[in-house]
Formats: sequence, C-alpha cells, structure tokens
Amino acid sequence: MDTETLLTTTRSVRRKLDLERPVEPEVLEDCLRIAQQAPAAGALLNSFRWLVVRDPELKAKIAAPIREEGRKSHEAYSHLASNRTMVSARHLLDVLDRVPVFVIACMEGRPTGGNAALTAFYGSAYPAIWSLHLALRTRGLGTTIVGYHLISREREVSDLLGIPENVTQIALMPVAYTTTTQFRPAARPPIGDITYHDHWGNP
Repeated sequence: MDTETLLTTTRSVRRKLDLERPVEPEVLEDCLRIAQQAPAAGALLNSFRWLVVRDPELKAKIAAPIREEGRKSHEAYSHLASNRTMVSARHLLDVLDRVPVFVIACMEGRPTGGNAALTAFYGSAYPAIWSLHLALRTRGLGTTIVGYHLISREREVSDLLGIPENVTQIALMPVAYTTTTQFRPAARPPIGDITYHDHWGNP
C-alpha cells in the first residue's frame, strides 16, 4: 500500500483481531526491527525495551488485572466516549487473554521531573510504538494500546513478568492478524479548525 494510505488507515484494532491465527515469531521480530528505527532522545536511545509474551497461562494472569481496571475505567468514563468505541473496548477486555501475542514497550528508569523531562522519556518510546503499529499493518496484523493496569496495577504485572522495579511499562499491545484489511480514515476535525498561525487562536 502507498504511504498515505498506510498513515491514514492504521487504526486501533480491537474487534477485528483474529484470535485463532498464530503470529509467526519471525514476522513479529521483523516488525519490531522496523519499529526500533524510530527516533528517540539521544541520552535515552538505549533505554527502550520490548517484552514479547506468548505463553497462554501468563497472558491470562496478565489479562486479569487489566480486565478489572479496564472495567472500572469504563464505568467511570464511558460517558466521554462513543457507544461504538465502548463496545469495541469491552470486547477487547473480554477476549484479551486469547489474543496470540502481547508486546509490552518499556523504558529503563522511572519518569521524574517536569514537562521537558517527561516529554523526553515518553517521547523516546511512543515513536517506536507507533512505528510498530505501522509495520504490523503492512503485514496484515493489528494492535491497540492498552494501559488500564498502569493506573494502579503496573507493579503486579511487572512482578508476573520479572520486570525490575527501575523499569517503566509504557504500553501493552495485543497483537494479532486482522480479520479484514479494509480500514478507512477516521473522522477527524478539519485541519483548518485545529491549526493556528504565528499566534494561538489565529486561523
């Protein structure tokens, strides 16, 4: 597919993940290799880590606190999202442990400091996370960012996986082949409505 189509149709996939088809290790490794070429702050370049989870029992243990925290979050904030989004989010929680692979993006260290420090820390992870989404899309796979457990259960999941205390989980991504390849651009505000020139609020 051409670059513009890739960039405008790569979506968060929840309901259209194929729960039965295995994800080949070599395909995922190739996607991770591509994603790792994303830019990062120089001082943090070597702090990024991927953790790939395939073991069914381990996925089930990880899914339990995510599901609990996710349902609490839905109760508190579902009024802020569309019904379609909530149906999709609830479905993913229900089947999370059945998704073939979890990929967890981590950074060595714990984020501290003001806006500049936090921007450098998380900004050194999210380009690779998004690049992984794009690489997966080109190979017929999909994913979404899951972070419910990061509210209050990050340590619990870290202990299940042996993640050291000085390592921060940034996002968990359930990865699978998609049951369709037909994804469309999402509804977004017109660019003229959200772009200012020279001064804030100046269209």
